[in-house]
Amino acid sequence: MPRKNTRNTKGRIISAAWKLFYEQGYEDTTVEDIVFESETSKGSFYHYFDGKDALLGTLANVFDEKYEELKETMSPDLGAMEKLVYLNHELFAMIDASISMDLLARLLSTQLLARGEKHLLDRNRTYFKLLRQIITEGQRRGELRKDFTVNEIVKAYALWERALMYDWCLSGGEYSLVAYTDRMTPMFLESYRACC
Repeated sequence: MPRKNTRNTKGRIISAAWKLFYEQGYEDTTVEDIVFESETSKGSFYHYFDGKDALLGTLANVFDEKYEELKETMSPDLGAMEKLVYLNHELFAMIDASISMDLLARLLSTQLLARGEKHLLDRNRTYFKLLRQIITEGQRRGELRKDFTVNEIVKAYALWERALMYDWCLSGGEYSLVAYTDRMTPMFLESYRACC
């Protein structure tokens, strides 16, 4: 039971931090703001995080919370390609609505500079588990090519999504991330469609 409470405390801190980062900006958000917003204590904050900078690597947690939510709302009747397009659209819509380009750029840069844990590449994330499940089912149903392994398709898809986010940040957010991915991702996925 304490384990669940522990997870809730850490999750509340992460959720509060990213809400404030979006609303106030990273630089203008203090640890005190995060503690107040999360209704936790400074002791709890420092139990999980060394400081505000340590929260930058937790955006993967925010993304995975979104994937958990999407698993529940995604129609099981969709084919593998449609599920991947749906997940991509919904995540990027969330980024457009609640994650600033500056914060996304910070996350990507922390992952580039990280010597140890690379949160975005953690294969135990909900993201990778869900992708493996969708792609495995897509191959089983004959929707996706079998001359690529499940892991090869998962890796390519994850690489594709990171490339879209990275390019959007490099471009200074000068175009709509959602509109661009809605146009380009289906074309990218076509290369993995099984031939008739």
